[in-house]
Parts: sequence; structure tokens; C-alpha cells
Amino acid sequence: MTDTGALRSLGSMGAGDWTDEENDAIVASYFSMLSNELSGRPYNKALQNRVLQGELARSRGSIEFKHCNISAAAKSFGLPVLSGYQPRFNFQMSLAEAISRWLAQHPQWDSALGPDLVSGVAEPPALFIGVAPTLHNAPPPAELTQMQTVARRFDVAGRDERNRALGRAGEERVLHHERLQLQQSGRQDLARQVRWVAQEDGDGAGYDIASFTPDGRVRLIEVKTTNGWERTPFHISRNELEVAEMRRQEWCLLRLYDFSRHPRAFELRPPLDAHVSLIATSYQASFH
Repeated sequence: MTDTGALRSLGSMGAGDWTDEENDAIVASYFSMLSNELSGRPYNKALQNRVLQGELARSRGSIEFKHCNISAAAKSFGLPVLSGYQPRFNFQMSLAEAISRWLAQHPQWDSALGPDLVSGVAEPPALFIGVAPTLHNAPPPAELTQMQTVARRFDVAGRDERNRALGRAGEERVLHHERLQLQQSGRQDLARQVRWVAQEDGDGAGYDIASFTPDGRVRLIEVKTTNGWERTPFHISRNELEVAEMRRQEWCLLRLYDFSRHPRAFELRPPLDAHVSLIATSYQASFH
């Protein structure tokens, strides 16, 4: 529980830098509203603002602006952002640290994000497959630099990689998408042969879904899923890269993003280093 009296005392310092305690309080309020929004539950932004004014002795405008800073930091973490609070960058790293603390205290929160697929009740619609990020559609350099700094410091790609529920949900969505595309092309025979390799055979094949093009050519799909925006970094294994190189005519990476709200995707085809910067993040140590 927040010590309201202590926060009032700290907030009375005026419009200067926010303390860790103040950041923790407003981040908790932000994620409370975001959780309600993602779950379809009602919430009241104006009421939350008034409560924070009383706790922090900060103005309504200052709190509104800080919520926009939190949206920018949350986007940098590969998280969904609260509607109505457009990201404002050039936030202090202490705000990102407050989000990291909140996530550490609520480890199940973003593991639970993502639409449920109800087997046998309703098929999800086909995914929107758009254009991959390029230099032409990049955000302003200062914003991109700050997001990349947060992503590296807090291992955003690693958090997504460890989120097995998110990864599984993304693979399942792609499985449905591939079958639907083939059915709509009149290839029910091929749709029945689409396999969820990662689920049936386990990890290690270098791809997650074995599918087909409508003319019968093999499609080997590695799925990478995030609740964040399209430029959220991701991990890819050495085995996946090797399979991509060996079977480059068949292999592709399907990147799903904004998964908890409006799942969208784009494809990357080998060679991957033509699309992304591949940075070694760990090494295997063996004895001489």
C-alpha cells in the first residue's frame, strides 16, 4: 500500500523531478486502468487523476502529462498503451525503472495478455499482413533511440521470449490463419495438412508452423509474437537462423504485434540481416 502522507510530503516539493515513490504510485494507477481497459471493464480516468492529485500534490495537467510519458515508456517495453494518452518521449529513465519494478511485482500480468482462441466455437479472422518496418516508416530518431535504449536495458525481447503463453497464443493464431487462407483458396486438402510443429514435435525444428501456398509449395513459418509495437525487438536462435539459410525458399518469419488488442503481422524472408540488425546477446562457453 502507498503511504499517502509520505507521498504528499514528497509531492509538495513542487514541479521538480518525480521521486521513485511518486513514479511507483502513478505507474500502478496507469496499469490498473490499462488492465481494466484490456479486460473490457469500466474505469474512470478523471477519478484516478483526482485520487493522484490528493496523494501526490501534483496538478491535474502534470499527472496527465506523466501518463503520456508512461505510454511512451510502456511502448518502449513492448507493452500496450492506455487509450487517450498518446506517448510523449524524452521521459526520464527512472520512469522506465518504475515500470520494471511494477512488472517484477506482477509477473503474471503480461503473461495473461492476448485474445483467447476458443476451439470449436468461433474461428478467429485472418490476420492483417502489412508492410515490415523500414527506414521510410521509422519514428523520429530521438524517439527511436530512447525506445531502443529501454529495450536493451530491460531485455524486452527476452521477456517476450520467456512468455510461453504469449508465444503459444501467437503460434495458434497463425495456425488458424494459414488454414483459413488455404480454405478460402479452395485448397481444403492442403489446409488439413497444416501442422503446428512446435506443439506436435517440440521446439528444435527451426520453425513453428508447416504450411503451404495455394499452389502447393511448402511454407515453414517461425512465429514471433509481442503485445508491443511493430519495432519491438525479438530473439531468434542460432538454429532458426541456420534453418532460414538452408531452406530460404520455404522459410519465413511472421512477426505478430499489438497482439493483446488488434493482432497484426508482417513477414520477413531470408536473409534476415537484410531486414534487421542481428546482435549476439549470449555465448556458449566450453573448456579448452
